[in-house]
Amino acid sequence: MTTLLPPGSLNGKVALVTGSSRGIGADTVRYFAEAGADVVINFRNKAPRAEKLATQLRDLGVQAITVGADLTDPDSVKTMIDAVREAYGKLDILVLNASGGMESGMAADYALTLNRDAQLNMLNAAREIMTPGSRVVFVTSHQAHYIRTTPTMPEYEPVALSKRAGEDALRELIPSLAEDGIEFVVVSGDMIEGTITATLLERANPGAISERRESAGKLYNVSEFAAEVAQAAVDPLPADNTRLVGDVSAFESN
Repeated sequence: MTTLLPPGSLNGKVALVTGSSRGIGADTVRYFAEAGADVVINFRNKAPRAEKLATQLRDLGVQAITVGADLTDPDSVKTMIDAVREAYGKLDILVLNASGGMESGMAADYALTLNRDAQLNMLNAAREIMTPGSRVVFVTSHQAHYIRTTPTMPEYEPVALSKRAGEDALRELIPSLAEDGIEFVVVSGDMIEGTITATLLERANPGAISERRESAGKLYNVSEFAAEVAQAAVDPLPADNTRLVGDVSAFESN
């Protein structure tokens, strides 16, 4: 992984990435730290892994705290925001990265609870400490972003529908966020090589990933997609509040 954002370009900024003890979230938070941001590593149940990452990032000369929180539990989210307030006093970048819904043994409405309700609650809680000029980044997939017009694999459909519902609900907040000087952008990417979702999809539908790779010409890996997410937090805001990563021709032609 190489340095992405100019060193020092985020000095004095505070960034929180949900679900950042591993995968896309961990690489995103690392990019922010390398650029000088103080960071918040959020995890649900992998405290040692989160703390290991925090130790690595502190070696870069920035502050890094780890906060365990279940995003579907409003009290847990409030406790996390209180911890950020106590440590840093503010928040400049919020990346809504954590999502799910393909896990086994969960309630029927778990995908919607996590991918819509929890995202809204997380943003509304974080707004209390976000400053004018700050930015919110919502991470989604093309399969979810385009679900209303392009069918996806049956195994992924509940997740796709719930993530699109989350995106729609968050977009409704854009005018009021703008009043507070907070910018909002959606980052949508294709299936990402090496993620848990890709692994679960491949298990449920063998050949799905290689088929999609062939169709798209390329699938991004975790660090490549994380770079797009990190860049979305600092690049000029797109007019439609949307950053599309990779090939979308198969989706936009529908």
